[in-house]
Amino acid sequence: MVLESTVYSLTTGRLVASTAAVIALAGVVLGGVALARAGRRASAAALATGGAGALAGAFVVATADGGPGSGSGIVGGFVALVLGLTAALLGGLARRRTRTCAVDEQPG
Repeated sequence: MVLESTVYSLTTGRLVASTAAVIALAGVVLGGVALARAGRRASAAALATGGAGALAGAFVVATADGGPGSGSGIVGGFVALVLGLTAALLGGLARRRTRTCAVDEQPG
């Protein structure tokens, strides 16, 4: 006898994980833009959204009751965690690049 425990509806865990993943994905986009154009505001926004997405993803992963397919959002939590860390890395690299460009342009 096989018991099917896969949940197909939108649960709270899936909703939180999906929202965190979208926020983290926005941070990755902002980080890419900041690296391409050396924007200081975009790099700060990438750091902030990446950190928020990673924290929310880590929360979902830490509080998940089951594995994939259980409705707890663990897959989306891991996606949000990876995307959030990537966004923070890109934002940090862009911030470092703008700082070194500003130091190189100072007279004297």
